[in-house]
Formats: sequence, structure tokens, C-alpha cells
Amino acid sequence: MAWVRSFQGAAARRMRIAVLLAALPPAVLAGCDSPPPAQQSGPPPAVVVARVERQSISQGAEFIGRVEAIDKQEVRARVTGFLYARHFEEGAQVKANDLLFTIEQAPFAAEVALRQAAVERAEAELRNATLQVERGQELLRTNAIPQSTVDDRITAQAAAQAAVNSAKAQLEQAQIQYGYTTIRAAFDGRAGRSPLSPGNVVGPDSGILVQVVRDDPIRVTFPVTQRELLRFRQAQGQSGTDGVQVLVRLPDGTLLPTAGRIDFIDVSANRSTDSVQVVAQVPNAQHLLTDGQAVAVVVRAAQPQQAIVIPQSALQIDQQGAFVLVVGAENKVEVKRVRTTAGPDGQTVVTEGLEPGQLIIIEGSQRARPGQPVTPRQQETPPGATPTRAGAAPAGGTTPGAPAGVAPSGAPAGGTTPGAPAGATTPGAPAGATTPARGG
Repeated sequence: MAWVRSFQGAAARRMRIAVLLAALPPAVLAGCDSPPPAQQSGPPPAVVVARVERQSISQGAEFIGRVEAIDKQEVRARVTGFLYARHFEEGAQVKANDLLFTIEQAPFAAEVALRQAAVERAEAELRNATLQVERGQELLRTNAIPQSTVDDRITAQAAAQAAVNSAKAQLEQAQIQYGYTTIRAAFDGRAGRSPLSPGNVVGPDSGILVQVVRDDPIRVTFPVTQRELLRFRQAQGQSGTDGVQVLVRLPDGTLLPTAGRIDFIDVSANRSTDSVQVVAQVPNAQHLLTDGQAVAVVVRAAQPQQAIVIPQSALQIDQQGAFVLVVGAENKVEVKRVRTTAGPDGQTVVTEGLEPGQLIIIEGSQRARPGQPVTPRQQETPPGATPTRAGAAPAGGTTPGAPAGVAPSGAPAGGTTPGAPAGATTPGAPAGATTPARGG
């Protein structure tokens, strides 16, 4: 009988539910069948934009080079002897023909005197032989002596003349050796460190006594790839190297105040690197550059050119190439494909795809979707301006004044949106698009 009681309890529950539904108002019952109310959409996302303008820039590139002195004298001893005196201060400027070292001169002076005496003796013998020839010729006219005797005297005269020439040559050799006891500077320059002090025995095997370098002006050599060299030659045209300035970046990041010029471009390429060595000449009046020093070399056009320059924060890259987001009509986002080259201060020069007056998104691109409206806010500074010093580029290739991690023009895709999971792409950007990381 248990199943009978269970069936009766279920029937009673269904009866109570039916009574409750009958008591509800019709409006409540109608609301249960209606769809939920639509959520009200929020305002368009805010973005920071900048107006595209043409700016006057000096297009260029940066290379790693090595400083080389134009003239370098490695001073060595050419005779053996005691080092008598040093006549300069290490690191000081010296003039051409200034006396640098004196080697003990007494032995060489004595040798000169000995050779001088030998010359005088040979000349005396020559005078005697000449007199014997003259007398023999007079006696021969009277048949007082035979012809053979005169011939012997002429031969003796020639031998005496040869002895004089030999003695003079030995005297000259002794004088040359004596001259080597004084060592002089070959040109104006700066003397380096001298490892030997007076009192030491020096000679041809003693190594370098001091090095004198001419460091104003000074040379800077740097390798340039064939691609960069071709681009440079196409850009300069007929002006050649005359329309180019060479600036040297010092270790503290500042640029040398005075610009140099390209001296020459080597006639052969390096087979292993396919690069050509370029030699530039740079003024060095303050002696800030040292022979053998590694420096960064900035090569740029001497005459500024008008070009469209944008911050790298506005540039994005996907599988199809580089693009920027532009705010068009009705504040809707549009995708503009662009062609770019490297610009000054780590910025990007747009050669194709943008026109002056257009508004590009430089901040907030992760919130912008193509075809959707946004709320643009004008940037306070021009799109190409950066608050950092001119020509500065922090280590790692990031753009000065731009958010950290901005990749240079032409870099492969791979940047992700900050705060998004690894591999996340920018919302609303074309498939495969990446957004430069923004620091801070």
C-alpha cells in the first residue's frame, strides 16, 4: 500500500502548484515568456591620436666603427747604445722635428772622427799618386822611363782615388750612425707612453720606444653592407659623398660637436661579410677620440628633406606587412598599409600610405577595432617629436620617448598586447597583427 500513498502525495503537490499559478496576475505570467531586456552599449573607447605632418629631417643610418690615427709613428732605436735622455712628457703634444730621445753619442762621435782621419789619409795618398803620374809623363817625353812605369803610376792613382771614395763612404756611414743617436718626431702629434727610461740599453730589438699619433683630424673606419651602400648611392645621386655628414657618437651617448666627411670608399668588398669599408675624416680638436677606440658612426644627409615621420608606437605589423590605424570619417577606425624606412631618433619615416592631415592612433590601439567608432584625443606634441635628445636611441633598439619594447620598422611580428596572455593579438586589428608593448 506504500505505492498508493506515494501516488496520492504527488497528485496533491501538482494540485497545489496549479492553484498558485492560477492566483498569479496575467502580467507576471506574460513576463516569463518575454526575452531579457537588451544591455545598453557603452561610449566609444578613447584613443590618443596625432595629425600626420611633413617634417624636415636628415635621413641617415648608424654603424659601428673604429677610430684610426691618420699618421702614426712607432719610434724605435736604430743603433745600439745606452739611452741618454728623454726630451718629452708622456701624453704631451710634440712638433715635427722635436727631439724625443738621445742615445749615448761618444762612441759614435769617435767613429766619425776615425773615419774622417781615414778620408784625409786616403786623400793624401791620392795627391801623391797624382804627382807621380805627372812626373812620369814628363820623363816619358824624354824617354827617361818606359811606358809601363807610367801605366803603373796611373793605376796607382786610380787605386788611391778608389781608396778616397771608400773612406768617404765609411765616413758617411759613421755620420749616419751618429745621426741615429738623436731620435726626432716625424710630424706634429701626441706622444704616448714610453716603456724605457734613460740608462737602459736600447737597440733595434728593443721594440717601440714611444708612439706618436696625429689625432686631429682623425679617421673613422666602418663597414657598410652592400644594401646600405646601394641605398646611399641612389639617394645621393650626383652629389656623391659631398652631400653627407659623418657624426661620431661618444661613449656617453652624445654626438661629437663637429661633423666630418667621407674620405673614400674601399674598392673591394669583404668576402665573408659582403660589406665595404668606408673611411671618414672627423675633426678632433678636443682630442675626445683615441686611436683604436670603438665608436658609433652616424651618417646622414647634409641637407634636410621633407618627409612624413610617425612614432614607432603607431606602427603595427602583421603577416601582410606594416600598417597604422587611422581615425577617418565619423571617427571610425581604418587600417592603412604603409611602406616605411628608418627615421631619426628611432622614429619611422613613411614613404607610402599616409597623407598629411590624417589622424593616426598612437595610444589605445588595443581598444580600437577597424570599422568601429572611437573617441579621439589629440596628442600634445607633433607625431614625430620625442622628449629625448636628438639622435639618442637606448640600447636594445627601442625608440626614445616611445613606449618600451617598440620594434623598429620592418621588425618581424611577435609583439603582444600588455596584460594579455602570451600570443594574444590586438583586438580589432587584422588577423596576425601585433601591438607594440607599452612600458609603464
